[in-house]
Amino acid sequence: MCAIPFEHLFFGLIVNSHFDVLIIGSGLAGLSAALHLAPTHRVAVLTKRAMTDGASNWAQGGIAAVLAEGDSLEDHERDTHVAGAGLCDIDATRATVAGAPDAIRWLQGLGVPFSEEDGELHLTREGGHSARRVVHAADATGAAVMATLVERVRATPSITVLEHHTLVDLILSDKHADLPGPRRCLGAYALDEANDRVIAFTASHTVLATGGAGKVYLYTSNPDTATGDGIAAAWRAGCRVANLEFIQFHPTCLYHPHAKSFLISEAVRGEGGQLKLPPSHGSRRFMPEHDERAELAPRDVVARAIDAEMKKHGLDCVHLDISHQPPEFLQEHFPNILARCAELGIDITREPIPVVPAAHYTCGGVVSDLAGRTDVAQLYVLGETANTGLHGANRLASNSLVECMVFAQAAAAAIRETAPSSTPNVCPWDESRVTDPDERVVISHNWDELRRFMWDYVGIVRTDKRLERAANRIALLQSEIQAFYAQFRVSRDLLELRNLVQVAELIVRCAQQRHESRGLHFNRDWPNLLPQALPTVLVP
Repeated sequence: MCAIPFEHLFFGLIVNSHFDVLIIGSGLAGLSAALHLAPTHRVAVLTKRAMTDGASNWAQGGIAAVLAEGDSLEDHERDTHVAGAGLCDIDATRATVAGAPDAIRWLQGLGVPFSEEDGELHLTREGGHSARRVVHAADATGAAVMATLVERVRATPSITVLEHHTLVDLILSDKHADLPGPRRCLGAYALDEANDRVIAFTASHTVLATGGAGKVYLYTSNPDTATGDGIAAAWRAGCRVANLEFIQFHPTCLYHPHAKSFLISEAVRGEGGQLKLPPSHGSRRFMPEHDERAELAPRDVVARAIDAEMKKHGLDCVHLDISHQPPEFLQEHFPNILARCAELGIDITREPIPVVPAAHYTCGGVVSDLAGRTDVAQLYVLGETANTGLHGANRLASNSLVECMVFAQAAAAAIRETAPSSTPNVCPWDESRVTDPDERVVISHNWDELRRFMWDYVGIVRTDKRLERAANRIALLQSEIQAFYAQFRVSRDLLELRNLVQVAELIVRCAQQRHESRGLHFNRDWPNLLPQALPTVLVP
């Protein structure tokens, strides 16, 4: 008897594919894991668009690691805990900080062209850090790292890359037929867009590294791929999720009608950029009034300060001014920001940059241990999809990329130590009882409605009433989307919408359970901190 795919009744005759390890997602976490496993395992990397279309490629700031004299692992740990508002897991923080220098050296060994000064790595400082410890490649660190990794992955014979394959759902063992213990992940069903068919991919180990869920909000710095696919699939498979109420809003996304999701790096403030009101309100610098650390305060503090000033004065945006730095300095450190702003008629050497906060990073996710293991056997989770406990209630700037690498290496080590399983007998996907959708406009309308009310009700500042309204709307959308999913053939748009509304429900449920304001979660009805910092954990 074949294994039963989770939560779907429609199957068709399609060829299956088996690998030692199936990695879903092609960001820094997924590709790092693939390269670590390639010498000993046959690996498949599935990604729903092109390899470099994820958030890792967009990362501007850098990677935090203790490399300078005068800095220390203890200081990096302390800065992480302070930013995380007391909620960071001690073991996860210690493991990440301790593994960061080796992760940088691993990237250097692969040939990543980091910025240097006098023959040494140039280290910048970002908000929340007490020292210069951020390694970068100008202001396009993610692109430089990803270009190197993609080249290495494509040149590795034991890694098969399958682009334009969208995760449909995980395949689980039949819990009634198995021996006692947790259900096992046998692989995943994925939509092959080129051939418009769903394929069953089986593997001894499956790794979810699909990124975050920023597209659940109307305004986000994230790419279109950030639709919470791995979080939603893991939840449906029976994994716990935690701390999803902590959505980091990046304070400075470029405000321009033709600048979709373009981020103005944290490093701009690290190198002296000042936040000011527009000239109509006196061009006054306002951050010192909100926090003694001013522009170098953690992102949640800066985002709420900007939000407060915009609401107070009825503004569409505020200004970030770095024009006091010499033009050659800006060209050296922020060439991409300078060029993109220039394309839009903004000369950052002479005038400030209009900015607004935007959903940026999903701090919570699928609960994992220090090797990326989840509640489902043979299923791992990495990167922004995971909740390792590192980020607590607010991610410290430039801690995310190093988390990807440290935990990818740990997961690869755990997989290497586990004996491979036999190829499972998996039911193929059957579409014999579904039809082509009659009105695709339902998908676009529901998508738009979801993102708008999430922005209005579950944004930077929340209330119990807003959360209740969001929960009611989500329940209605879920019933509509599930009915659509049950009747019609799947498409990437439908799968992403299904995942987004599931993650939206989890975000709201986590937010409703936290009766305090901590880190990124600010609720006017619960403005104070509780005496003890505890994670919010949801159990399927």
